[in-house]
Amino acid sequence: MSALICGSFAYDNIMVFEDRFKNHILPEKIHILNVSFLVPELRREFGGCAGNIAYNLKLLGGDPLPMGAVGTDFAPYAAWMDKCGVSRVHVTEIDDALTAQAFITTDLDDNQITAFHPGAMNHATVNDVAAAAAATIGIVAPDGRDGMVQHAEQFVAADIPFIFDPGQGMPMFDGADLKRFIKQATWVSVNDYESELMCERTRWTAAEIAAQVNALIVTLGGDGSMIYTSDGVIKIPSASTRAIEDPTGCGDAYRAGILYGLMHDMGWEITGRMASLCGAIKIESAGTQNHTFTRESFAARYTDTFGQSLAW
Repeated sequence: MSALICGSFAYDNIMVFEDRFKNHILPEKIHILNVSFLVPELRREFGGCAGNIAYNLKLLGGDPLPMGAVGTDFAPYAAWMDKCGVSRVHVTEIDDALTAQAFITTDLDDNQITAFHPGAMNHATVNDVAAAAAATIGIVAPDGRDGMVQHAEQFVAADIPFIFDPGQGMPMFDGADLKRFIKQATWVSVNDYESELMCERTRWTAAEIAAQVNALIVTLGGDGSMIYTSDGVIKIPSASTRAIEDPTGCGDAYRAGILYGLMHDMGWEITGRMASLCGAIKIESAGTQNHTFTRESFAARYTDTFGQSLAW
């Protein structure tokens, strides 16, 4: 079974300002802001929702097929995907664009200033779900707006069940857009803030959304997650962490666990716990694709965390 993961690829350029922004920004002069921050520390990480989800699903032993548009600077990321054994068959290079990039500067109070260049992500419509004949399940993750709309329609046309995961793409869609996505999707996955925003924009309650899909999955950070199904609401506990290093990418890791469980019909109790553990392992490492585990170590930690064995 293969999972088609429609979403973004991006470089995350992460910088640390060894001071506090507030010491260098004059509130009364904010209308003529002109500041420069010296950032001795810089990391360039591989990211983007499609890349992150695919990386985690591969660690679990799944078969991810990430689909996205990238730029002429993608070679280092491509080499990383090859090293990890992640398929690039549905990754399309755009000749006159750069890969999407985020430039994130963090100060000592963990405040962040971020600039995001979508680049090739705006060309997501070049990819067609129908080209992935091997896919048995899919996900529409944050990407270019038109690409997300198109891929949802194509999943329906191809009769492939899929997760709708608006994530940070939520601001691009109004209530009518979200209603259409929900009616097309088989499952919907959001965090608690996105859930409230979705309910506000659609004027549907969580129960009304859940009634239109097989499940509504709402993550609650350190409080675990809730899975709304026709049989009721399932509370999934959070997995304990050994350290909290970097929450970036935890949602993508969680969704990889959801995909794996759905692909193998593992039931929501196990699927949710696997997803929770994926997120916990990710948070212990800086960057979105620097953590690693084996199936054996994952199963052992699952048992230690939840007090039950994991039957793969």
